[in-house]
Amino acid sequence: MKGVSIEVGEVSKDASQRKGVARGLSIMDFILRIITAVATLGSALAMGTTNETLPFATQFIKFRAEFDDLPSLVFFVMGNAVVCGYLVLSLIISVFHIVRSAAVKSRILLVALDTVMLGLVTASASAATSIVYIAHNGNTGANWFAICLQYNNFCERISGSLIGSYIAAALFIILIMLSVVAISRN
Repeated sequence: MKGVSIEVGEVSKDASQRKGVARGLSIMDFILRIITAVATLGSALAMGTTNETLPFATQFIKFRAEFDDLPSLVFFVMGNAVVCGYLVLSLIISVFHIVRSAAVKSRILLVALDTVMLGLVTASASAATSIVYIAHNGNTGANWFAICLQYNNFCERISGSLIGSYIAAALFIILIMLSVVAISRN
């Protein structure tokens, strides 16, 4: 009967490599959470500070476009702000995973919460995308004209803020996959 014995105090090479991979996944999770938080914060700030007044407005009549004129854009700002707040708070758990890479229950909690936040950021970005599409192209059936012909700066900023939100959604998918891989390795 052949057996491999490990002396007391000796760590197997396989266990050491497994711990290193788990720590690497935890560090990557931490970095991606920071990048995703920056993307959602940037999207919320870009949309929340968007307004434009047309130059041909008179003293008594002003044509002004603001994000809070449309409820879908307000939902976009609030959704991205909530997701950014969650990501900042989840950094604490991510640091815990770097220290204790074998933790499984907290990773399962993060997968569930990340999935909910992915849904929120996707829903808010989708709602804002429909408004941005109508702003750029209009809707002849409803007799809505494209406002981007007059409000160029407004449309550029709201379109740009959508990019950050969709980047955040893609990063959430990567975060969820990383967490699932880390759980399966334990």
